[in-house]
Amino acid sequence: MPSLASMDRQKEFVLRTLEERDIRFVRLWFTDVLGYLKSVAIAPAELEGAFEEGIGFDGSAIEGFARVSEADMVAMPDPSTFQILPWSTSKGHQHSARMFCDIAMPDGSPSWADPRHVLRRQLNKAADLGFSCYVHPEIEFFLIENAPLDGRAPKPADNGGFFDQAVHDTAPNFRRHAIDALESMGISVEFSHHEGAPGQQEIDLRYADALSMADNVMTFRYVVKEVAIEEGVRATFMPKPFSNHPGSGMHTHMSLFEGETNAFHDADDPMQLSKTAKSFIAGIIEHSGEISAITNQWVNSYKRLIHGGEAPTAASWGRSNRSALVRVPMYTPSKSSSRRVEIRSPDSACNPYLAFAVLLAAGLRGIEKGYELPPEAEDDVWSLTAAERRAMGYKEMPGSLNDALAQMERSELVAEALGEHVFDFFLRNKRREWEEYRSHVTPFELREYLGL
Repeated sequence: MPSLASMDRQKEFVLRTLEERDIRFVRLWFTDVLGYLKSVAIAPAELEGAFEEGIGFDGSAIEGFARVSEADMVAMPDPSTFQILPWSTSKGHQHSARMFCDIAMPDGSPSWADPRHVLRRQLNKAADLGFSCYVHPEIEFFLIENAPLDGRAPKPADNGGFFDQAVHDTAPNFRRHAIDALESMGISVEFSHHEGAPGQQEIDLRYADALSMADNVMTFRYVVKEVAIEEGVRATFMPKPFSNHPGSGMHTHMSLFEGETNAFHDADDPMQLSKTAKSFIAGIIEHSGEISAITNQWVNSYKRLIHGGEAPTAASWGRSNRSALVRVPMYTPSKSSSRRVEIRSPDSACNPYLAFAVLLAAGLRGIEKGYELPPEAEDDVWSLTAAERRAMGYKEMPGSLNDALAQMERSELVAEALGEHVFDFFLRNKRREWEEYRSHVTPFELREYLGL
């Protein structure tokens, strides 16, 4: 946490910038338990009071925050997250800004339902072990020409493939405009390209500490949707909107640092992986099923995690092996600062605060308990049969949200990482989603069985 003096300087900077830039609206953002972005707008004149006392709101109206009997909650703006939004509100000269909030109870204590607080608690645990955590996500999504919400199939915005250049039939400047908007808000982009499916894009964010990155992912989804609308298309982070194309993942690169030293690097190891890194990977593999409901939280998420779908379906690891759950990138094997691990299961529709929290919790458990790294997957795991996987000792990932919830419910690790409130709410909410899905008669069933 920043010092009080640092916080005061940040608040002064925000208040001065509002006046100098003639900003008319300040949007205070926070996230509910399911990862939906929430916002309340205030006038700049009210911000000094908001810094001191926060903005009160009805927590019972936010998914997972509070019961009606304990509904009063307070949004406390975090001045370190202040950024001017990259478009004007009217006539090209009135701008608005945003800040993320920490959610507190009326007595000033942190709300256990606040996803930012969940991640911060896990980062504090890492700090107690001497580590800081850095994250670099590869975020995939689709651009579609229409956004039907009545069950009709969407249409991709282009017919391009992997790394294709001039394929944006309806949004030719989308990625350039999206990156300009992101970087104007201090969010650095490392790469961008067309992905493998028609209409599918990927933008990779440059690494940052885990809390800043979770804020960046929430901002990213908002900005991408806004830019897409300006380009005349729609952006969707639905994990798998098309049956015959791969889904959208959020491959998540993670590393731990001890001060300025990458704790995952060991120059004397053949793979340049330290014991800390190996135990971290082992922790992810061991607890992969338990955390799956958080990293892949929707019924639709498991349409992406299927055999032949270019997404991991078994708990394995490998160097440069994209069929494994955890991959050790080998682009720059001798560069100590870039030694990291890539977890390939999360999708881009997860709650990034909770997803980063449970991934970190699993990896830290491996470090604390000294988990041994299982044998490396050297084969194409996607091409192996279920029997071959079992024979090689690979544990299958959950095949549905129901399977993932069953494993999460038994997990002491996830309960501890999320806290009792978020853990219980998440399970209740997702069980309801599963039951609604299970009872819904789909077009597939009508097509296949109506003639019986």
